[in-house]
Amino acid sequence: MHAPVLVLKDSLKRESGAKVHHANIQASKAVADIIRTTLGPRSMLKMLLDASGGIVVTNDGNAILRELDLAHPAAKSMIELSRTQDEEVGDGTTSVIVLAGEMLHVAEAFIDKNYHPTVICRAYNKALEDAIAVLDKIAMPIDVKDHSTMLGLVKSCIGTKFTSQFGDLIADLAIDATATVGVDLGQGLREVDIKKYIKVEKVPGGQLEDSKVLKGVMINKDVVAPGKMRRKIVNPRIILLDCPLEYKKGENQTNAELVKEEDWAVLLKMEEEYIENLCAQILKFKPDLVVTEKGLSDLACHYFSKAGVSAIRRLRKTDNNRIAKACGAVIVNRPDELQESDVGTGAGLFEVKKIGDEFFAFIVDCKDPKACTVLLRGASKDLLNEVERNLQDAMSVARNIIKNPKLVPGGGATELTVSATLKQKSSSVEGIEKWPYEAAAIAFEAIPRTLAQNCGVNVIRTMTALQGKHANGENAWVGIDGNTGAIADMQERKIWDAYNVKAQTFKTAIEAACMLLRIDDIVSGIKKKQAPGAGQGPSKPKVETEADADGEQILPD
Repeated sequence: MHAPVLVLKDSLKRESGAKVHHANIQASKAVADIIRTTLGPRSMLKMLLDASGGIVVTNDGNAILRELDLAHPAAKSMIELSRTQDEEVGDGTTSVIVLAGEMLHVAEAFIDKNYHPTVICRAYNKALEDAIAVLDKIAMPIDVKDHSTMLGLVKSCIGTKFTSQFGDLIADLAIDATATVGVDLGQGLREVDIKKYIKVEKVPGGQLEDSKVLKGVMINKDVVAPGKMRRKIVNPRIILLDCPLEYKKGENQTNAELVKEEDWAVLLKMEEEYIENLCAQILKFKPDLVVTEKGLSDLACHYFSKAGVSAIRRLRKTDNNRIAKACGAVIVNRPDELQESDVGTGAGLFEVKKIGDEFFAFIVDCKDPKACTVLLRGASKDLLNEVERNLQDAMSVARNIIKNPKLVPGGGATELTVSATLKQKSSSVEGIEKWPYEAAAIAFEAIPRTLAQNCGVNVIRTMTALQGKHANGENAWVGIDGNTGAIADMQERKIWDAYNVKAQTFKTAIEAACMLLRIDDIVSGIKKKQAPGAGQGPSKPKVETEADADGEQILPD
């Protein structure tokens, strides 16, 4: 008998075959179960404690998964899913995970029957194509200009969130903000850059009802010399700078030897004159407000306040960009390059207000602002964070609609329609792929089923009734009203989803399921390459003497 051959090191663990498939499916289902209760309007909240002892209370799928620390590799890739979904379309993070988990769950039966994973994947991909085709068929175009439609849409997106109890408030904020910063690219396309031009400023205190979208920008700064400079300016002329208004120090250390006492005075005078020139160049344009990203020396401050100009210093670059967008100014790098066209005159009012215990500078009432600030007020920090997350989702939905104005029914109706259509089509699928194809069709029902579960109605009855209504394909818009669990027409209830959120959800979920199914081997315990001699047992701790302090071993990275 031959001696056994060792190929892999002892320290490596290797699992292969069906065992891996089952492990992956179990892990993905576990992740889906964590998140499952947060789907729909009657959703539960999750409370997470992060490493620094902070508390996150949320039901945004992505926010929960971001905080979790998982050991299983398959579960980690499920988390990536919701991140992708969040970055791509901003909503549907929970649905993606639930759907992918379900897709893997139905595949388990086939793995047990020794189906080859690629067969299952092929069937899934076919199902995905048909599902997208069904989406195209039932999607209905809408008019972006119609405020009430947009409101209904964004509301149904937020309906599942914690803030739904504040009614239209957050929806209005989101629509206003995205409508403000939309830029026409021509050909009927609109580009909305949420991250760059919409700033969400959270100020604890006050009521949530005080939240509003400012037609302009607000920044957490006061003017440089509060006593002397004006705190309120109507129709200000704004100059934005990106350079320090103070005397430049030499690049490297310069030593100047002064022979005579008078030279010292000359040096100081030169510095003063330099700053005076800078200020004079700026004051030539008669600004009312000078904003710089860098420092502003006392002297410059003095010249400005003498001329009656308010100044704000050390502003964040992003904030400066927003101000530029809002009031139509151009950020100038050197004062001597200022032109009349660089002065921003679009703002209607500059004022400094005290909110809570901090001062905020407002540049508001802009004529045609391309940037805006959403001011959120609320009782506690946790509440504000949650509202901000919901607002992000809402703005993403509004952005998606502006980019691709098509709607599909919400409330699980889309998934049911897709499911019913795929079931009918499955009879025409040839060969062995028929069964996984049909299973994929059934997997789509996970979403409406979860909705029904979260409402606390009789799941089996509701699902059977819904399947019956969809099976003959009369009305694609019948789904579950997430608040009551009743079966309703989504068109009347105004429960809608954005087309590209749904499409992205389906694509991401199925592609991920396929990827996880095709893993058949997990090799774990691969060590990083160690320096030779480091692996032999626990070596004695070295005592460093001063002599070898600079002879530290420099290991190549």
